[in-house]
Amino acid sequence: MSRAAEVDSALHVLTLTPFFPSDQNEVSGCFIAEPIEQLKQLGVDSRVIAVSQIYHPRKQPSSSAAADWVRYPQVPGPLGLSSAGKLLYARLRGRIRKMHSVKPIDLIHAHSALPCGHAAALLSRRLKIPFVITIHGLDVFNSFFRSGIPAAWRRQVSLNVYREARTVICISGKVQEILKTGMPVETCSTIVYNGVNPSLFSPGSPPFDPEILIVGNLLRSKGHELVLRALGNLRASFPQLRCRIIGEGPDRAQFESLVRALGIERQVQFVGRQSRAEVAEAMRRCSVFVLPSRNEGLGCVYLEAMSCGKPVIGCRGQGIDEVIEHGKNGWLIPADGLEELVQGLATLLGSPEVCARMGTAARQTILERFTLSHQAEHLARIYRQAIT
Repeated sequence: MSRAAEVDSALHVLTLTPFFPSDQNEVSGCFIAEPIEQLKQLGVDSRVIAVSQIYHPRKQPSSSAAADWVRYPQVPGPLGLSSAGKLLYARLRGRIRKMHSVKPIDLIHAHSALPCGHAAALLSRRLKIPFVITIHGLDVFNSFFRSGIPAAWRRQVSLNVYREARTVICISGKVQEILKTGMPVETCSTIVYNGVNPSLFSPGSPPFDPEILIVGNLLRSKGHELVLRALGNLRASFPQLRCRIIGEGPDRAQFESLVRALGIERQVQFVGRQSRAEVAEAMRRCSVFVLPSRNEGLGCVYLEAMSCGKPVIGCRGQGIDEVIEHGKNGWLIPADGLEELVQGLATLLGSPEVCARMGTAARQTILERFTLSHQAEHLARIYRQAIT
């Protein structure tokens, strides 16, 4: 179908998501909000219902990303997750039935199996509306935390949701592999990589002093500790080297303690959460972007840094190794590979020419395959196929 024909046959899509920008946090869920804006150009009219548990503070819509925020009851913690979809469905049923009667919904796009995918499956049965679902991480069956009977319940509900969906959208081949391995029956699935706005995340002038940038939640699984230890090892060779850390999280105090123990307080700056524009500017200013995460389905921040023309260091065995070609458009190390990280940083920081060449290749990779336009076009095709 041509683009003009697609625009003429506009679709009404209901998006159910626990991740979306709000006035309290404009960065959360930007990987969902930004493609929705792009989809408008392809004739897809999206109505967003963003959800949060009733015991969390009420969120207000962001001025840059329109959504209806709905709170729903849930037993706190992982124990209540297997039943959360039913409670969310009960909370939304009347609202969505009314919405559907005013302007028929062609398709529901749910993000994550629990609770939104489960609620979408129940709405699909009740209102006869097909649904698709996107898996955003490696915990495909919601079984990484609190093992035993609660994990078995979450897994079973997730299995049922994936079976009923018209298509399961995976953000990387790594995620799709986990899905296919864990499903007892064949399930329709496809890969849609996240996209980047190459105008916002664009190259800048080379940095005056060498700087490492990390962007991500302050969690041990993200690999911040590895970067800090590598920084300590490189201090003698690169005395002007700095490390900027963007993000907040529960392990910040632990990382700050490690910085003091390593004696690198003057080299490390924790700047907290930043806006999208501030993150893009930090990526333009840095020499190398590093995030040696051990648990990453793909990682939008890698793609954004690549779009800014920066060499990126990530881990093998994660979704990003489907994008990075080691030594060509980025650098790959094994998880927890301190020696390899030190080696890679020394190579990149020691050669501005290598950095520039790799950054140029990284930017070209994004322009060829990983822009918001690429993502939106793929999603629009999936939507139209799902309703036929």
